Amino acid sequence: MIPTPEKAWALLCEYNQGEFHQKHSRIVGDVLRWFAQELGYGSEADFWESVGILHDLDFEQWPDQHCIKEQELLRQRGIDEKIIHAVASHGYALTVDIQPEHEMEKVLYAVDELTGLIGAVALMRPSKSVSDLEVKSVKKKYKNPNFAAGCSREVIERGADMLGWTLDELISRTIFAMRASEAVC
Repeated sequence: MIPTPEKAWALLCEYNQGEFHQKHSRIVGDVLRWFAQELGYGSEADFWESVGILHDLDFEQWPDQHCIKEQELLRQRGIDEKIIHAVASHGYALTVDIQPEHEMEKVLYAVDELTGLIGAVALMRPSKSVSDLEVKSVKKKYKNPNFAAGCSREVIERGADMLGWTLDELISRTIFAMRASEAVC
C-alpha cells in the first residue's frame, strides 16, 4: 500500500507527538512535493510528499534505531517496499547501507538536514521567515560548524553530489521549496 499524504500524516502522528518532529516532517513532505513538480514528477507528487512525511517515523521513539525501526513499522502496516526503501535510504552511510537510488531519494537525502539548517538561519532574521532569505545568508551560517551543529554538512554536500548539483543550487532550490510550504513560519 502507498499511503496518501493524509494517511502518512496520521501514521506519523501515531509515533511522533512532539511539535518539532511533526513540523519537520510536514516541511520535508512539502519540500519533496515541490521538488516532484519542479523536476518533472508532478504525477508522483503525493508519493514524494508521503515519503517526506514518513522519513523520520521512528526518530522520536527510537533514535538509536533510526531508519531501521521504521522499516519494521512500515512493513507491519503493509506499506509498499518503494516507500520503505525511500525513507530508509535517507540514513545512508549513517545508520543503514541502503543507498538512495531514485532522484526522489537523493533529494530527500540532501534536503533533510538542509531544511533544518535553513530553518535555523531564517529564525535568526528579523522576519523569522524564508520569504526574504538568500543563499549568501545560508552560506555564511553554513560555514560556521557551531551553527545548527546537528545539521550534517557532510550529508548535505554528499546529497548535492548525488544529484549533480552545486551546493548553491541545492540551497537555492530548497529555499524556494520551503517558501511554498505552509508548515514553514
